[in-house]
Amino acid sequence: MYYDLLPKIKNAVKAKKEYFQTSSYSNLDLAIAKILVEEGFLKSASKKEAGRKQYLEIKPAYKSGDAAFTDYRLYSKPSRRVYRGYEELKPVRQGYGISIITTPKGVLTGKQARKEKVGGEYLCEVW
Repeated sequence: MYYDLLPKIKNAVKAKKEYFQTSSYSNLDLAIAKILVEEGFLKSASKKEAGRKQYLEIKPAYKSGDAAFTDYRLYSKPSRRVYRGYEELKPVRQGYGISIITTPKGVLTGKQARKEKVGGEYLCEVW
């Protein structure tokens, strides 16, 4: 799940890994990783298979030696779901970060959700 994916990315970045593989796979993890690639926090993220086992292979992005992915904050968890309407979505870290939301139109950033006027489950913020 995504609440396990983000700490793995942070740990890999702190260890200056060129790439790493997750031990689990879900469509939500892949959608979040693709958003992070589009926003420049990751270089690439792809689904791989070894026999019947599926996993993600992720390459973190580095800008002049520093990591593009600094930190994150989780809002929704399995024990507490947080929902927000599109009017409630604000810029993260004065525009330097992104928020990730699951909506009826798929997994979107906060900026995309405001543009399309859809709300949903407020998963996390990444900067």
